[in-house]
Amino acid sequence: MSQNTPTREQDLIRVADALCQRGLLFRGAHANLSARADDRVLITRGGSVAKLRTEDLAWLPLSTQDRHEDFDANYREIINMHTKLYQHRNDVGAIIHCHPAHVAAFAVAHQPIPAVYEPLLRQGIHTDVPVVAWAPRGSEASVNGIIDAFSAPETVAVLLANHGVLVTGADIENALDRLTALEETAELVLHAHALGGAKPLPEAAYHEVAERMQQYRKAS
Repeated sequence: MSQNTPTREQDLIRVADALCQRGLLFRGAHANLSARADDRVLITRGGSVAKLRTEDLAWLPLSTQDRHEDFDANYREIINMHTKLYQHRNDVGAIIHCHPAHVAAFAVAHQPIPAVYEPLLRQGIHTDVPVVAWAPRGSEASVNGIIDAFSAPETVAVLLANHGVLVTGADIENALDRLTALEETAELVLHAHALGGAKPLPEAAYHEVAERMQQYRKAS
């Protein structure tokens, strides 16, 4: 595990920098990121991830139910949001929670993001991204709402009503790519309203895209 620790820390720092560079953070640069490593989780332990450093990260046991002493008192509430989702979904290897402007607009409007943009399909998102009802951040109601939404195996991201977005991935780079595609989709759908509204993809689009991606992987 000690050999993996520096790599995973660098991965989270690199992705936090990418969130800033891609304009995926709102003005306060608030976000929380985590990555699973066997029975432990590496997680950010502050509010802003601008200029994230290794000392801003902490390792926790996946089974923790405690409020970890290394966390700011106002930030401890996010621990269960991450650890319980990892416990619920074995396929989740990383989580990003933040407030991109266009995605957050859908969350504030309580409107799912429609899967109408082909890059979403390439990120494994082929159904509308659902909205989890508002509850105080980190509360039992909030966490349970997230877990309920992720009980559907096709769910890899959710909007948190009146708040932001939570995106998962096989690893932190995968989560970043999905978040990027979601923010692009949200922005394009809002622009499309001026042109008569976004139009759905063909029902077979996801399977056709998945098949082509698989063919290219085999060819390479």
